[in-house]
Amino acid sequence: MPLRYLSTVLAAFAWFAMVLPSAANWDEREQMLSGGSPKGRNYNFFGFAGDGVVTRTTVRYATEQKPGTIVIDTAERRLYLVQEGGSALRYGIGVGRIGFTWKGVRKVTEKREWPSWTPPPQMLKRQPNLPRFMPGGLDNPLGARALYLGGTLYRIHGSNEPETIGQAVSSGCFRMTNDDVVDLYNRVQVGTTVVVR
Repeated sequence: MPLRYLSTVLAAFAWFAMVLPSAANWDEREQMLSGGSPKGRNYNFFGFAGDGVVTRTTVRYATEQKPGTIVIDTAERRLYLVQEGGSALRYGIGVGRIGFTWKGVRKVTEKREWPSWTPPPQMLKRQPNLPRFMPGGLDNPLGARALYLGGTLYRIHGSNEPETIGQAVSSGCFRMTNDDVVDLYNRVQVGTTVVVR
């Protein structure tokens, strides 16, 4: 009897070993074609929710960066606003999907409330069905606020899809909940250094 149980468990693991990679590859391909992860399709067989949304909080944070600097940890999917005394405000973010992540140091060159959105030509080439322009508002994918990162097409912005925070779904921008991006927007100025790693 125990041997039969063991063989059943091993067969189940073998099945998952075959199915999970193909599901992950299909999901990645769909994300690349659609511009983000589809809603409700996470292939979360074992009930693990991943990082999910992180509550904005003050944490201990050792860094050489000056207070007021934004540090984005892409792998961790967190944004840190460096504070005095070895601490930082930590926010959960959504980051670029596979093939759209980047690293570097930029400055905030512009700030906008309820920004309009014009998809760049590169995005329209990948997704020709996108609107050519969207006015600011609740349905706009840039959300309530946007911080523009000079010399790039990228922004730190709000989102009308808060369920994507903690995921790798964007075309290189950094998504936050609207509440969090309003909080960050009110704390930083044009000229703020942004370190993406």
